Amino acid sequence: MAGKQGERTRRRLSTGERREQLLSVGARLFSESPYDEVWIEQVAEIAGVSRGLLYHYFPTKRDFFAAVVERESGRMLAMTAAVPGVPVREQLTAGLDTYLEYVSAHAHGYRAFHRADAAGDQSVRKVYQRALAAQERQILAALAADPEFGAQAEEHPDLQLAVRGWLAFTTAVCLEWLRGSDLSREQVRDLCARALLGVLRP
Repeated sequence: MAGKQGERTRRRLSTGERREQLLSVGARLFSESPYDEVWIEQVAEIAGVSRGLLYHYFPTKRDFFAAVVERESGRMLAMTAAVPGVPVREQLTAGLDTYLEYVSAHAHGYRAFHRADAAGDQSVRKVYQRALAAQERQILAALAADPEFGAQAEEHPDLQLAVRGWLAFTTAVCLEWLRGSDLSREQVRDLCARALLGVLRP
């Protein structure tokens, strides 16, 4: 017989699929442990690859963690992108629903992303800070283009700081929710929405 009954053929992963697999494993490990306590050998073992192959994709642990952070940043930016022509107030509830769905479905990646600021490596922290700055610019641009809040955006130079504070608030709420808060997704959404509208209130 050419093969034994019940023998399963393992599909070879493409370069993109393998990279995604490694990043998913990294997101879980970095979300559960501080940066210094995660070892590349762990990632390779869980993914079922050699350490050499992992280093082929990511030359250093710093590069690997930075890639995990950038992956999560890209996802969050894409899902929170403003819809041109739709008022911010109308987008807020739907946008937060989408965001919280992502937080729930990708809890490991979300936690890993926000652990980056505590990483001792300055290069990794810069990746995280660039990602937060991109989120901030995205929100400010949507506000500036909005008929209701556009004028306020021009008249209040402290709005940028207020939006930065709201992002920090939303992050803290989401991380606490993932720890097992009794609040439902809808309650978390409404809490975050009220906080932003309170910031924007003249």
